[in-house]
Amino acid sequence: MLIFHGAAHRSHDPSPAMARAGQPPNFDTPDRVDVVLDALRAQGAHRLQLAGDAGLAPIARVHRADYLNFLQTAWERWPRERGAELALPQFWPGPGSPAGGPPARCPDSVVAQLGWFAGDAIAPLMAGTWAAAYGSAQVALSAQRAVTEGVRSAFALCRPPGHHAGTARLAGYCYLNNAAIAAQAFIDGGLRRVAVFDVDYHHGNGTQEIFYERADVLVCSVHADPAEDYPFFVGRADEIGAGPGEGFNLNCPLPAGSDWPTWRAAMETCCRRIEAFAPQALVVSLGVDTHRDDPSGGFKLDSSHYVLMGRRMGELGLPTLFVLEGGYGLEVLGVNVTNVMAGFEGAAS
Repeated sequence: MLIFHGAAHRSHDPSPAMARAGQPPNFDTPDRVDVVLDALRAQGAHRLQLAGDAGLAPIARVHRADYLNFLQTAWERWPRERGAELALPQFWPGPGSPAGGPPARCPDSVVAQLGWFAGDAIAPLMAGTWAAAYGSAQVALSAQRAVTEGVRSAFALCRPPGHHAGTARLAGYCYLNNAAIAAQAFIDGGLRRVAVFDVDYHHGNGTQEIFYERADVLVCSVHADPAEDYPFFVGRADEIGAGPGEGFNLNCPLPAGSDWPTWRAAMETCCRRIEAFAPQALVVSLGVDTHRDDPSGGFKLDSSHYVLMGRRMGELGLPTLFVLEGGYGLEVLGVNVTNVMAGFEGAAS
């Protein structure tokens, strides 16, 4: 398999500063990329390639211009007296205006704008955040281009991850939605139907939002029940899409503690829906935080199960782009990712 990666992600490492500020631990550390690369090199069956640069235009096909401008300029505009190491939101607009009151509006203050564009307080901004997020999207676009040019499958080693980022919202360690950007690039390249299959422990609320009213991109997801876990407010089974997209969003939420047989049954539901949709390409939001030892998850999968997961994806017989999302147990991250790749290639060969 062709593996794309980059180095810009190292410019974004908020975990030490967040720890000093008394914030919860940030599990998305630069070491995640090193662990996966080491495991892929040890496996020896893959070709590693540095990502190119497709520019901002494919990113702007998914994310709003005002949001992109904010991401590019916020750190330089951030008042240093409020914290020299990172920027975290301090204010959020309310869920709605009082009866008869005016709608909330985004002011010019960068402090307020961070609350406007932030879905939570676990995706801080730093001096290198934009470079890292932009570089992560370019990794996904380089892998997408390879699939477009005829490679059977490619893996985008993205960091920061992306599936919680909406059209104009950062959240959950995510700033730009790498999987959505790649899916849109497939459509812009001439494909009529693309499927996104999200297997991360957490629901990809950003991906759902981006494609919720569209019929050309099917979004399927197996994830933790939002009644119990992040992102809490979306990801339920009755969210099936709207307008032209009705019937093109499939959520399979599972309770905490779900084991492999339970997870596999939900995966099969998604795979059958993908087969019925007959996409021309598949984008897999590959989160392996479903492992029993992952510090951010609550499922009970073992490393051996990722081989079976990859095999079922390979059986779909589609040009496939894997985009790394979550997976924060460094002791098992590398083997879990490589097991998915091995299972996929075993089925596809």
